[in-house]
Amino acid sequence: MKGLREYQIDIFSLSHKQHEFEFKIDDQLFSQFEERIVDHGSGVCHLQLDKSETMMTLHFHIDAQVELICDRSLDAFDYPMEIDEQVIIKFGEDNYTLSEEVMVIRQDTPSINIGDFIYEFITLAVPLKKLHPRYGDELDEDDEPEMIYTSHDEPDEDQSQETDPRWEALKKLKGNK
Repeated sequence: MKGLREYQIDIFSLSHKQHEFEFKIDDQLFSQFEERIVDHGSGVCHLQLDKSETMMTLHFHIDAQVELICDRSLDAFDYPMEIDEQVIIKFGEDNYTLSEEVMVIRQDTPSINIGDFIYEFITLAVPLKKLHPRYGDELDEDDEPEMIYTSHDEPDEDQSQETDPRWEALKKLKGNK
């Protein structure tokens, strides 16, 4: 992420209040990652950063369109995305991650780069099965839910009265002992 200075936020100089930022999403962002799911895309990220003395809350709203390759036809198509995510960054003694949404950074950290967050949110929003929109109305056999039919009807009187002759023979053996 060294080449993405436009995603850098100087947090040290920010006052303790709400700040708003807007970041352009383009192919340059995606090219910074070696093993990437998305190569091409465009859009915008609106970031609302709430800074306090002990933490920052980052609210991401991403409107983007990425180019995906259809799993069925191998044709490229544009996939629209609208993503809303939140990350909490607490100030502490060391840098570490508490959970997917909560991180701790050193109190004296001068800046953060949110390009990683944007890229991660976009790649997590890519569907596992990528189908071109022209296949949208069709369902594969794999896509159809498996239906299991069960009968909740009462057993017929004939069935409940009839007993398997093998059980009758076992009952006789058991009764003789």
